Order: sequence, then structure tokens, then C-alpha cells
Amino acid sequence: MKAAVLREYNTPLEIEDVVVSNPGPREVLVRTVAAGVCHSDVHFMNGSYPYMLPTILGHESAGVVEAVGKDVTYVKKGDHVITCLSAFCGHCEKCITGHLSLCASPEVARKGDEQARITQNDKPIHQFLNLSSFAEMMLIHEHALVKIKEEMPFDRAALIGCSTTTGVGAVFHTAGVEPGSKVAVVGCGGVGLACINGAAIAGAGQVIAIDMVESKLEIAKSLGATDVINASEVDDVPAAVRDLTGGGVHYSFEAIGLKATAEQCFKMLQSGGVATVIGMVPVGTMIELHGAELLQEKRIQGSNMGSNRFRVDMPRFVDFYLSGKLHLDEMIAKHIRLADVNDALSALQSGQEARHVIMFDQ
Repeated sequence: MKAAVLREYNTPLEIEDVVVSNPGPREVLVRTVAAGVCHSDVHFMNGSYPYMLPTILGHESAGVVEAVGKDVTYVKKGDHVITCLSAFCGHCEKCITGHLSLCASPEVARKGDEQARITQNDKPIHQFLNLSSFAEMMLIHEHALVKIKEEMPFDRAALIGCSTTTGVGAVFHTAGVEPGSKVAVVGCGGVGLACINGAAIAGAGQVIAIDMVESKLEIAKSLGATDVINASEVDDVPAAVRDLTGGGVHYSFEAIGLKATAEQCFKMLQSGGVATVIGMVPVGTMIELHGAELLQEKRIQGSNMGSNRFRVDMPRFVDFYLSGKLHLDEMIAKHIRLADVNDALSALQSGQEARHVIMFDQ
């Protein structure tokens, strides 16, 4: 099968022929139909989050089941599915206490003495985040996917596999945004836009979108932002937020992954507010806060994949889309071929567009 392989950091992905193994007892072979190109892929591509090489990037995808292992009962050939990088074992401490997105059990991957799921010339290609969706096929654990309704378009479904679940989940689960509250979202890429849409669905009274790209702020308004701030036009973003809200927000969300914007999110809170950092702050970067502000019961926290329970959440998000509540059409800037993946990654780095989606039937 064709796949986009990363062999060295800060180099283009190479479209190569690789071999996918047959499904093991609890594994599912999925034909990839659509795969979103996510900013997280950029973090791994440039080495700010180190990963084993060579690997096949991609983790936001939807497809069709082609084959299942002998012990798989949840799906069958022909089922439409969304994949999820936060595969769960179902019985570790994190899983049984309801924190499935934090499961780190090695059970969902093959053991070191087993044949790798993906190989080339009999040498292993490391599977990326249990998925590797920049490939025509994915061989994954049965706990890394969820069945969806067949009427759901694959390109929209793929976005639910990461950006939507991460952004909307951070609003619903990690932060628990309350109706009528004031919310600010810093960064209007795919995850940030999902936060804005999620805050609107949750009934937030004021939703402020913050970015430096005017076209993204326009999209944000169409997804539920009541106010926008172009960060390139103000000297002090937290002060601008406090002015707009009369003292600060109840909830802020950082969806870029920068030290400066994470600190801004804390500064724009009102007393008792909570800042949720979703963006992938580079490994080794320290975030600085004024300790005295903690006496105002302000909090800062992280979020991993929207604190999801994806087997429950993703079908609900599909229903939200089909009923018109979740706006995914506006998120897609372009449909591309696998061969164009490097152009999509470059566009993400420039910050000018939201999401490119690879369509494998193109």
C-alpha cells in the first residue's frame, strides 16, 4: 500500500510502498477513506515532540472495515468507522475510573517479539499513535475505533477523530463550560474552532475568538463566536478580553501550543476562572504564572484529546453534525490527494488555513 513516511525530522514525507500485516486476534484492518492533516503532525514532523523513526504520520481519520481478527465482535467488514489515537485497554486504573483518554496500556500495540503491523523490506515502520492514517490501510486495535452511521460523510467524520473531539471535548469534559458563562479561545485552527463551536453548543453567553488571521476569525463567527479579537491589532490581548467581558472570562482555552499564549489565557481569567491548555507546548518549555493570582482561585490545567470517552462521544458528535449543531463543513479548507500531504503540512505551519483533508479515492 502507499503511505507517507517520515524518515528524518524537518524533511518532507516520502510517498512509499509499505506492507501491512494481517489482523491479529483483536485487530481490525481499515481502508482509509479520509484523513485530516492536523497541526499535531507538524509537532512530530519537526521533532518538538520526538517519536520513533521511520514512521507514518496521521491520526485523524475515517474509513471502512476491510477485515477483522478472530476475537473481534464489535465491528464487521463493511462498517464505517472513525479511528481514535487514545486507544483504551478497558481495565487499567485510568480506564475503570473513567479516564479512557489517559490509558497508556501497551496492550493496544503489538509486542516487541511480534511482527510489526507495518513493514518495508521486512523492516518495521513504527506505527504513529496507534494509527498511522497517512496510508491507504490502517491495522489497529479494536479499541482504537468506533462505528458510525453510514450517512455521515467520511471527510467530516475524519475531523471528529481528533480536532472535534479534542476541542469540543475540552469544553464539555475537561473544563465543563456552564450555560451563560464567558469563554475565550486563543487560536482558531481546527481545535480552536471546535472549542468555539462546542462553547456555543454548551450555551456559553459570550464566546471570544482570538487569532491573527482575519479569515479564521470570520469562520469563528460562523461557528458561534460572539466577539473576535485580532491579536495583531492589540498590544495586550488579556487586557482586551477583560475590557470586552467587564473583568475576564470564566473559561479560556489555549489551542496553539505556545508559552506566551498559555500565559495569556491565565491572565484573561476572572477570579475563580479556569484556563485549559490544549495546544502542544514544546517539550522542555516552562510556563510562568504570577503566584499571587492563585489566591483568586484561578486555575490552569491541561487536556488530552478532550478528556474523551470516544466510543460515546464520537457517535454523539456525528448526531450533532447531522442535526446541524456541529459545523464541520466550514472547517475544511481543501480536499487533497496523499501526494499533496507536504503542501498541507506547510499550509498548517503558515497558519493561514484550518484543515486539509486527504481523500484516498482522489
